[in-house]
Amino acid sequence: MPGAGAQFKRALIFIHRWMGVFFCLLFLSWFASGIVMMYWQYPQVSAGDRWSRAPALDASRIHLSPPQAYARLGTDGGPAAAQLVTFDGRPAYRFRFGLGDLSIVYADDGQIQEDFPPELTLRIASAWTGQSPGAAKEEDNTEEDQWTVSEEFAELRPLRKYRWPDGRQVYVSTVTGDVVQYTTRASRLAAWFGAIPHWLYFTPLRKHGPRWSRVVIWASGLGSAAALLGITIGLWMYSPSKTYRYAGAPASFPYRGQKRWHAILGLLFGLFACSWAFSGMLSMDPFPKLQEGAADGPDARLAAALRETPPLEGFAAKPPQVALAEAEASFGSAVKELELTSCAGEPAYLAAFAPNQTRVIPIRGRPAAEFDRDRIIAALQKAARPFALTRVHLVTEYEAYYLDRNNQLPLPVIFVQLNDEARSMYYIDPKTARIVQGYNSNSRWNRWFYHGLHSLNLPWLYKHRPAWDIAVILLLVGGASLSVTALLLAWNVLWRKLAPWSAPRGSTAESS
Repeated sequence: MPGAGAQFKRALIFIHRWMGVFFCLLFLSWFASGIVMMYWQYPQVSAGDRWSRAPALDASRIHLSPPQAYARLGTDGGPAAAQLVTFDGRPAYRFRFGLGDLSIVYADDGQIQEDFPPELTLRIASAWTGQSPGAAKEEDNTEEDQWTVSEEFAELRPLRKYRWPDGRQVYVSTVTGDVVQYTTRASRLAAWFGAIPHWLYFTPLRKHGPRWSRVVIWASGLGSAAALLGITIGLWMYSPSKTYRYAGAPASFPYRGQKRWHAILGLLFGLFACSWAFSGMLSMDPFPKLQEGAADGPDARLAAALRETPPLEGFAAKPPQVALAEAEASFGSAVKELELTSCAGEPAYLAAFAPNQTRVIPIRGRPAAEFDRDRIIAALQKAARPFALTRVHLVTEYEAYYLDRNNQLPLPVIFVQLNDEARSMYYIDPKTARIVQGYNSNSRWNRWFYHGLHSLNLPWLYKHRPAWDIAVILLLVGGASLSVTALLLAWNVLWRKLAPWSAPRGSTAESS
């Protein structure tokens, strides 16, 4: 009889074999879709999409000051946010009170946009695509579909969906009047080969958020266990001294054919398969304590100290027409949005021209490229009490905790670290006085175990592209090859088990 060690090894091989039968196709899908996701993401409306389509503000048509416009609402208290934008071809104030809670007052005549009828949302969608309104086909989108299944759309429903013959689709919220989703044939096709299979983002499953989360956690967790078992078995069976025989020559594995290739590829790429599945599980917050971000620190106080919407009366000293003229004179381009804000208690307009292209227009002072850095740091020091800022410096290039492979995160930024228990640290964009990123002791671990393992989010790879692209593609192709061998082995296992059941009864009797 075989010893206990041999029986244990045989049991592990049995478990790994059958876990492979169930997970090989899923792993192959994850690796293949991962290559697609390197370059094509799930469709969404980005800041760049909005800014590229936003019309410039026309100062000559602005006749109401912010306090005058807000008074038309007859609302007590102040808004959580206020912007001056162009809406439906007219300058308008957008006063936000919360997610999905918004009021629009036109700056030319004080009219309040009470609702968003179909003819208005059609104009908004047509302006977004540049297509003729008459060519659009309207569909009500009160329920989730593949492109609006996320919970972020819940407060924005009902939506109106417009489809054009060239395949463009625009979703407009009847709550805010915003374009909240935009897809093309190309973006939808890329999603079906990329994000949807990678995230298991199929509408019947995804619309049940908790259920979808559990499925992804269990699938990736068990997949990690299957890969780890395979690595363990491979190391057990591997013979550096080549004590086995293969094709008449010494060999390191006692296998032939697909089993041999599976063992070799498993030793080469199994660890990456395991780490990718495990880090993918971390994206679903399976361990809430580990996943807690900097929100557990004092960042809410810091953000409020830096940026808040002050009383609108403070903007009477500099009307928006003057702010627009100053901004355009200093930047040489048309302003697309004026945000009414403040930094460290000083009211100011933030004029936006495009993503990461802004100018600060103080109520008292001259236009500037950014908010005063000393004032930002002083406000942070005050808001952080009873803690102190132990580290403060300017970050001028991407680093380990602040990097972006597409170079879209703003630079330079102010880095600060506190002496609280979590050693909270923050990166603040002085151009907007917003906290761009924040970490505490737990989220720093998550940065490496999730982003680091899953995306190879490593500074030296990001800085030397296409080194990152080559490394990730090679590893994904290796993982896909490993999955193909697992798929072939799984087919052989199932064929052996199912073939007797599929054979005619007569032939079975004759053979016996």
